[in-house]
Amino acid sequence: MAKLPEMLSIGQVSERSGVTPTALRFYEDRGLISAERTTGNQRRYARSVLRRLAFIRTAQRVGLSLEDISTALATLPKGRTPTKADWTRLARTWQGELNARIDALNRLRDKLSNCVGCGCLSLRACELYNTDDHLVGYGPGAVKLRPAAEGGID
Repeated sequence: MAKLPEMLSIGQVSERSGVTPTALRFYEDRGLISAERTTGNQRRYARSVLRRLAFIRTAQRVGLSLEDISTALATLPKGRTPTKADWTRLARTWQGELNARIDALNRLRDKLSNCVGCGCLSLRACELYNTDDHLVGYGPGAVKLRPAAEGGID
């Protein structure tokens, strides 16, 4: 297999990353990735952009916003390819938030399985049902699914 060149066209990046050229231009407009321009005004991306794209897509897949991703990527060094230590430091900043999301998803799974899994669909037995809106004091949304630290109830 031939070595990948240091600078890649938008088509090469798209093919290697699985990200459409439209999405690449969008990410560039948002400052998530950057490209240099040739004398013919064509985009050329550093090979290291492939790691950034893998990170962006993975972070999106777990529910992180482009704003959060952009903020995190802004902490990476400019002018050099990030090292493993750089990526590790960046990943650590999200551990608490990701653990909270995992906890929320587990609570949602457990509560929904009691209702949907039983098949009765009875509001009398449903753990999520809010009779007479007695949870209004806890704020909007599904307060029974929020962690107590965020105003939820058990």
